[in-house]
Amino acid sequence: MCESARIGSLGLSEGRQMSVAKLAARGLIGGLMFGHGMQKLQGWFGGPGLEGTDGMMQALNMHPPRRNSVVAGAVEAGGGAALVLGLGTPLVSSALIGQMIVAIRKVHLPNGPWAANGGWEYNAVLIAALALLAEQGPGPISLDAAMGMEKKGVGWGLGAVALGAAASVAAVELGRRSAPSTAPTSAASQDGTGSPFPDTAGDPVTDE
Repeated sequence: MCESARIGSLGLSEGRQMSVAKLAARGLIGGLMFGHGMQKLQGWFGGPGLEGTDGMMQALNMHPPRRNSVVAGAVEAGGGAALVLGLGTPLVSSALIGQMIVAIRKVHLPNGPWAANGGWEYNAVLIAALALLAEQGPGPISLDAAMGMEKKGVGWGLGAVALGAAASVAAVELGRRSAPSTAPTSAASQDGTGSPFPDTAGDPVTDE
């Protein structure tokens, strides 16, 4: 009896630790994504605001620039806030994963993996963390749990990655097809293999 009580106590303690760890992960990742979004939308935290983000979108051949600026900022700010709250976690994770895949494809992929060289390692770590949250769920300290709508499991994690990847393909293709015939494009944005921000790690908008 005592041994069972001890094991049960250990399990409860580990569960509480996991809950706190998930809350901390959501707070960190969601808070950072919210900050990136507000940099784009409002110029907070030293960001360029919509005008500067429009220039980035233009250089990346993501047309029309203003639409893509608003969508990117809204996904990051809204998705980050929802992640902190633990609301709609699998869907929010997929949206942010899609955003990171777009950043890898359009900016960081040609630079290799290392962030010091403007590579994609930071984005890849965020994708892995978001996929894990989608798989494991936001934990009991979340709005999803409070409203009885927490979803978790391998299928949710894989689904978040798949949906995010599909959204990134659609966003890049739509941006390319929406380009006006007279729009100036760099060689990098035309063939999709180079980056107009070769020395920038993480989110290129933070270097504006």
